[in-house]
Order: sequence, then structure tokens, then C-alpha cells
Amino acid sequence: MKPGDPLRARIASAAAALLTQGLSADRIALTVAVGLCIAIIPVVGVTTILSFAAAWALRLNQPIIQTINWSSYALQLLLIVPFIRMGENLFRAPRMALSLEELAAFAKSDPFGMMLSLSTSIGHAVVAWLLVIPFVGTLAFLVTRPLVRSLAARIAAAQGKDIDDVA
Repeated sequence: MKPGDPLRARIASAAAALLTQGLSADRIALTVAVGLCIAIIPVVGVTTILSFAAAWALRLNQPIIQTINWSSYALQLLLIVPFIRMGENLFRAPRMALSLEELAAFAKSDPFGMMLSLSTSIGHAVVAWLLVIPFVGTLAFLVTRPLVRSLAARIAAAQGKDIDDVA
């Protein structure tokens, strides 16, 4: 298919309409920011339900928030240990002796046992996460909003509409 192909343009327009569902650029940026903040919580296994609840409570776009959530799983895993270390520093707690590999093996072999034995470390990590997410959310919103506005303007131009009709 060529870049100017009408079928490709119709598919892109349909996908954009599905994702935006009449939302403004600010609401889409807010959805991305909230989704990212939830996606990096240092507790594995809770992000899908938290994302669903936040999107429902705040009337955000479910497909976008879940896409952000699911696509950020690797980031969540990468940030667990830094959040644990930050929590240890905040609470002057002893350093957790498990490496990332040992932590992953423990989680696979006995997830409930891991949660019980590491509940204090996880609690400290969640407090650290709570301190970080206002900055992450603000940055995500401020970066995403102009990108969404630009995309909306391009879609509007391609459809011959005013930008307010699209986003």
C-alpha cells in the first residue's frame, strides 16, 4: 500500500475515532498520564483492575488506559527495585537482600509467600511510588497533550474538518 492509499486513510481514521471516542486532546493526555502512573506501581498483578477502576471513575478512555498499562509491564518490572530502594532510604529500613533475579524466582515459585515476607518492603516501595507519580503524571500529560493535538490536527486536515470536530 502507498502512503496516500484511501483504504489506509479510512483504517487510520476509524482507529483514531475508536480510540478518541469523542475525547478532547486533554482527556486523552490525562488518560495516558493516569495509565502510566498506575502501570508503574511496584505491585505486580494489580494494574489492570486499578486502570479499569480509574478509567471508570474518571470517565477516561478504557482502550487507551489498558493499552498504556499492558505496554508498560516491562517498565513496571524495571522500576520495582528502584522503588524498593527509594522506600528503604525513606524509611531507613534495612536493605532487601534479594536481587532482581532472586525476586523474580521467588515470585514465580510462591507469589503469596513473597507478598507476605516482603510486605514491608512493598509498602515502602508503594510510598516511594506515591511520591514519584505526581511528577511522572505531570510530565506524561505535558508531553502527550501536544502530540495528541498534532495528531488531531493532521486527522482533521486529512478529513477536511475543523480540528474541534476531531479532538
